[in-house]
Amino acid sequence: MLTAIRKNGLILAVFACASTGVVATTHYLTQNRIEQQEQKQLLSILDQVIPPQAHDNVLSDACTIVNIPYLTGQPTLHAYVASQNNTPTGLAIETIAPDGYNGAIKLIVGIDNEGVITGTRVLSHQETPGLGDRIDLRITDWILAFTGKKVTAENESQWKVRKDGGQFDQFTGATITPRAVVKAVKRITQFVDQNREQLYRQPYNCNGDQS
Repeated sequence: MLTAIRKNGLILAVFACASTGVVATTHYLTQNRIEQQEQKQLLSILDQVIPPQAHDNVLSDACTIVNIPYLTGQPTLHAYVASQNNTPTGLAIETIAPDGYNGAIKLIVGIDNEGVITGTRVLSHQETPGLGDRIDLRITDWILAFTGKKVTAENESQWKVRKDGGQFDQFTGATITPRAVVKAVKRITQFVDQNREQLYRQPYNCNGDQS
């Protein structure tokens, strides 16, 4: 009886070790592929919000962690500095719209040295399919309305959805989502205008970030 128990225990131990080895090997073999895919996706998004002709550096390497005071308690956010001949020409900066209908909406906004938005994309959201999800470029081109615009003292009051007296379309049956995005894009543009030089001077310190 004791011998049988020991034998079964040994078999289970061998099986557990073998299973652990298979999992570890699979992770090792796929990790590099996953990282390559994530890097490819990041480069694609950065190319959408910062024109390729506006920089000669590798944007994903020029990454700095940003502290946005009005977004305390949110996940780590990053900015990617575009430059030509080692001179900054703009950046792509992540931000959060915390007041989406179904939770936080993560965005990335490209902004040049004149404060002009060169592109905006939604990175993640949980908005309602068929309603709030129209902020996603895969669904509609609504997000492209920010391209070419800037926030000024003269037009600041127009940075709202039309229902609130502004210039941006809302969605039928879903005003909360576009309202949150417009507000977030406006605030991050103002933040960059006020902190551009400091952002350009920050070290590139995203390597090893676990967010």
